[in-house]
Amino acid sequence: MASPSPLLTFTLYLVLCTTSSLAAETSQDYQQQQQQPPQRRGARRQGDCQIQNLNTLEPNRQIQHEAGVSEMWDQDDDQLRCAGVAASRHVIEPRGLLLPAFVNAPLLAYVLQGQGILGSSYPGCPETYQSFQQSQRGEGRQSQRDQHQKLVYFRRGDIVAQPAGVAHWVYNDGGDQLVLVVIHDTNNHQNQLDQNLRTLAEAFGVDEETSRRLQSNDDRRGFIVRVEKEFDVVRPPRYEEEEEEGEREYRRVNGLEETICTAKIKENIDDPERADIYTARAGRIRTLNSQNLPILRNLQLSAKRAVLYRNGMIGPYWNINAHSVMYVTRGRGRVQIVGSSNDRPVFDEDVREGQLLVIPQNYAVVKWARDERLEWFSVQTNDLAKTSPLSGRTSVIRAIPVDILANAYRISREEARRLKFNRDQEAAIHTQRRRSGEQRRATANWAKNALLEVISKFE
Repeated sequence: MASPSPLLTFTLYLVLCTTSSLAAETSQDYQQQQQQPPQRRGARRQGDCQIQNLNTLEPNRQIQHEAGVSEMWDQDDDQLRCAGVAASRHVIEPRGLLLPAFVNAPLLAYVLQGQGILGSSYPGCPETYQSFQQSQRGEGRQSQRDQHQKLVYFRRGDIVAQPAGVAHWVYNDGGDQLVLVVIHDTNNHQNQLDQNLRTLAEAFGVDEETSRRLQSNDDRRGFIVRVEKEFDVVRPPRYEEEEEEGEREYRRVNGLEETICTAKIKENIDDPERADIYTARAGRIRTLNSQNLPILRNLQLSAKRAVLYRNGMIGPYWNINAHSVMYVTRGRGRVQIVGSSNDRPVFDEDVREGQLLVIPQNYAVVKWARDERLEWFSVQTNDLAKTSPLSGRTSVIRAIPVDILANAYRISREEARRLKFNRDQEAAIHTQRRRSGEQRRATANWAKNALLEVISKFE
């Protein structure tokens, strides 16, 4: 999931495996972080988020590997720097191995397609996966064959979390391409460098030939390589882990017994049956935060998966305490975003599959699907990200007295009453009412102007 330099094609993550005392310290630190208030995110440069126009973003750099392709978005883009994130997309062929590496920022990866195995090396954690083979020197004796830390199976729709500085690798054990979309939080308090994403590598005590190979000066395979022989790691059958994970979902936990060595680092957000908000005609939303995946408290990140059916709409709303980075996974739709300037929207365009869009904190947004579904996942820069709706029964407008609305917007009490109660029975997701094309355009213009007016009043 990291994006290392092509020259640094192999990172010795064993350097991170230290003594059991370090494991105890690491686990204690993790538990303290879980119990303490969230730490402040890194300071931003003044003016980083003074954005007058937002644009959909496409990758601007591509790296071809032996067994896959990596695409990166421009880290210096003003919108990404405002949100304090870096983004990349990896396409890994079957039997492809994303080589071990670690970066200076925590990350969330969304599995867009395929399945695979993730190996992580947490400092000081024990190697709990072991295998043995029969010794040739005597009957009944066994010699250790291999050992390493726990592996995690993942599949389409999973969100996978990784703290900063944790070495990790990914292997595609399926028959189809594995596609990962990765968001790195470069402005996180765990990153003590700068907002640039960096990949680090270390080597230690090996012979000269091994050292030369580790440096990979002559290796042109990139950092996604093809495993030619059988991929031989210690792992239980996939179905056993999935059954165990299913059982864990029904067990109540209080988080106190979880350490960094045993922390759950993945959750599937694609399952319609587990949606947090669902409307049969409009769509669904699933939210992942530190309440249902505790490691996100340590990372100070959360995620959301949304599906809008044809003519489905979400918003208007604004992000109260986080920036949001939206990646369109399927379909096409319309997004309107209003910022601090009340003369025009900062974004009012269609979005399509594969595009990235940054929605800054306190910018109001409306999203809707038209003649086809619109699906996306987003990463928020707060482990308990909150939104405030501008319409519907839980909205700000709904909570304001009619006379206040009438005087604030210079409208009649009847118009204020319609503004307040027009969508009183609708939830966060709703459908657009059937209108002609001209009526829809007129309504869209009215909604845009009303949104601009609301924002100006609440500044």
